[in-house]
Amino acid sequence: MNKVLGILSLAAMLGMQASPPALAQPYPTKPVRAILPLTPGGLGDVVLRAVSAELAKSLGQPVLVENRAGASTLIGAEACAKAAPDGYTICLLAVETLSIAPFVFKNVQFDPGRDFEPITNLFFLTAGLMVNPSLGVNTLQEFIALARKRGDAMNYGSTAYNVQLFMNEFNKVNGSAIRYVPYKGGADAVNALLGNQVQALFFGIGNLVGHLKSGRLKLLAIDGTARSPLFPDVPTLAESGYQGVQLRAWFGFLAPAGTPKPIVNRLHNEIARIASVPAFREQYFTRLGLEPILDTPEQFARYLKEDQAKGRKLVKEAGLSVE
Repeated sequence: MNKVLGILSLAAMLGMQASPPALAQPYPTKPVRAILPLTPGGLGDVVLRAVSAELAKSLGQPVLVENRAGASTLIGAEACAKAAPDGYTICLLAVETLSIAPFVFKNVQFDPGRDFEPITNLFFLTAGLMVNPSLGVNTLQEFIALARKRGDAMNYGSTAYNVQLFMNEFNKVNGSAIRYVPYKGGADAVNALLGNQVQALFFGIGNLVGHLKSGRLKLLAIDGTARSPLFPDVPTLAESGYQGVQLRAWFGFLAPAGTPKPIVNRLHNEIARIASVPAFREQYFTRLGLEPILDTPEQFARYLKEDQAKGRKLVKEAGLSVE
């Protein structure tokens, strides 16, 4: 009898030890935080809020967007990197944050290659080289020829490091000397181009469809892998003969390093499904001049490694460094 009771007790103990995993609740059981290291209102913010609203329906929990702007996007990225790796913090970061800023600024408080778990690269922001129509050029090659002729008498406006890196490479490849003029915001840079205070911009085309279609600004080429549906007659940089190294402007979802793989995979699958719905894609990508990517976590990880190597090289060549 004692032997039977002992066996039953052992079985009960084993059952108790096995019960917590069996009773564990599936992810998620509480709201998910989505950090964006930018102020509200930009394209990244618009798309993140749209994705978050749909993701909340799929997950059965709210997905709360948290704008953590400051220090050239480093504050929000650090908050994401240092959050608990439990699936309840994700972030939408960009090329500036992970492929450029860590090589420009001293004492960055995260490692771009080790402190994040890639989920999916969401989209490329299609940028275009645009000029004031008063230049009288209609193609990229005509613009290059004029820039060489004028030397440093031509300027471009910029608000972002990736544009500085692109234009530095552009000058090196084409033998031009177009000068950099800094602006605090995109609206200021666009107004400077409209007023001919600067002669060129390399800027997201989705922000300027009205000006470009009205002829107030002239779009010479875009940085896409294919022509944009918004401007099908405008060639890509590659089609126009430009062969320089590029860091395309991308925005991707990541989580803190160590976030469980099943959670990462579920988030990837849900986000990819949401962004692949034709109506959603048309409204939040095509109309905004964005090019969906939606790669796997493994593909995004490989892309990040290559992109960061490019960023490090271009930053060094351009001599960008901020204390």
